[in-house]
Amino acid sequence: MSIQIEAQPEVQTATKTLILLKPRGFCAGVVRAIDIVRIALEAFGAPIYVRKEIVHNRYVVDELKGKGAIFVDSVEEVPNGERVIYSAHGVSPEVREASKKRNLRVVDATCPLVTKVHVEAVKYAKEGYSIILIGHRDHDEVIGTLGEAPFVTQVVSNTEEVEALVVPDPNRVAYITQTTLSLDEAKDTIAALKKKFPYIRGPHAQDICYATENRQVAVKHIAEEADLLLVVGSDNSSNSNRLVEVARNLGRSSHLIENFRAIAPEWLDGVKTIALTAGASAPECLVEEVILFLQNKGFTNLREVEVMPENVRFGLPPEIVAAIGEAPAPAIAE
Repeated sequence: MSIQIEAQPEVQTATKTLILLKPRGFCAGVVRAIDIVRIALEAFGAPIYVRKEIVHNRYVVDELKGKGAIFVDSVEEVPNGERVIYSAHGVSPEVREASKKRNLRVVDATCPLVTKVHVEAVKYAKEGYSIILIGHRDHDEVIGTLGEAPFVTQVVSNTEEVEALVVPDPNRVAYITQTTLSLDEAKDTIAALKKKFPYIRGPHAQDICYATENRQVAVKHIAEEADLLLVVGSDNSSNSNRLVEVARNLGRSSHLIENFRAIAPEWLDGVKTIALTAGASAPECLVEEVILFLQNKGFTNLREVEVMPENVRFGLPPEIVAAIGEAPAPAIAE
């Protein structure tokens, strides 16, 4: 299905408006992770085991299940010697060691931007710093990052928790962050850390990923025009939830929806302009279904607003590159 979007003249009409934010949906890390599972299934055959959800989206997970992927919570559930893929959120050294003990054939789909944060954690720990990890304790990414240096790392989620921090040496403290946080919330927490620990160190480039930032900036850009913001994404998707928070913090009504069926009729009462976006793990096909649903509700004046271009691509891991190279060439019709 392809949604046709035509440029609309800048005139006031009685037609209800639907603004499509761009960029939206899949980021480079999500595309890479999903491609890894799909290529592994094609190259090696089912079953392929995946530790945790490859990305936090039920539609994507269910689709891959249908192709033969088996999702497990722990590598202990994977039979000895089988192939396992780590999710885009990364894993701790403890998980890697458990995989070795079971002789598992590992394919690592960790997002390169998450790997960057892991490298920072290891570096700071080796240099003798206490590490403050800003993020949500129960998120898979934070659990994996915390595992790199658990004895010197503390997790904080907000400025209030910063006040309660106690470290061995206040002059040797460093911070890192989860990649899918709210920019504003992280900014406030970092400011509180710098106030409490004036000599604190941080990453040379921010840990919050480009896709998370871009989607939040797009929401801020359009917030004043919209009566309602809808975000397509699963409820366990951190970056999707942050988009809803950004809109609400700006005084806009906003809801996270798994798909068009989650839209409550009363949300649309009196609404003339809806802005629509999607979290970094939500596929475009779900966005297209929402568009058709809203068009049938009278939101026929479609306008796409591109706030910034997004052309990031990440390479595949060597195991997958090798599998592609070994695949038989397609037959040529005579």
